[in-house]
Amino acid sequence: MNLKSVKSVVLGKLKKELKPSLYYHNYQHTLDVCESVDRLAEMENINGQDLLLLQTAALFHDTGFIWRYENNEELACEYSREILPGFEYKDKHIDRICSMIMATQIPQKPEDKMGMILCDADLDYIGRGDFFITALRLHREWSENSNQKITFKNWYLKQQSFILQHDYFTESAKNLRDNTKQHNLSQVKELLNLLDSTTAETVGSLSSALK
Repeated sequence: MNLKSVKSVVLGKLKKELKPSLYYHNYQHTLDVCESVDRLAEMENINGQDLLLLQTAALFHDTGFIWRYENNEELACEYSREILPGFEYKDKHIDRICSMIMATQIPQKPEDKMGMILCDADLDYIGRGDFFITALRLHREWSENSNQKITFKNWYLKQQSFILQHDYFTESAKNLRDNTKQHNLSQVKELLNLLDSTTAETVGSLSSALK
């Protein structure tokens, strides 16, 4: 399996063909997930061929965005099946890679520890200090690419609900990210309270002006 050559081809394709309106699911996000996968894999003692397959899955997991915004994981698997045999990956290897890719579809459903690591790496931002800027990038991306148009307030209501329902799968991710994730949740709640207060004050001011 020639991961080095695969990485060059896939990253080049992502950099060239992903739409500029993908403010979150972009080339940088794939690099970010690959970095997170390497960190978690080391902490979870994943090595050898398993590590190679996990790193390959991280590389391919969002390639489907090149062709479609919704339900893109299937296209990522199709692309991996198309090109990986040319880099000495066997069908059994590609099947495991595709299983990991499909596990990242929300709601995440990993089948093994490798899938758990990829899922945790894909949502690493929830427990990081750059959560808010990343969430804003994702909101803008949705606004331009998805049929699900959503207001700023409703977006953060959605983020609050998502964080409340989310659990990292691996102990390593929990240890690394849970504390900051809870801090981010408290900040989202505070933001929503401020938005509600501001709206109430605005409505009150308008009502007074109309009297």
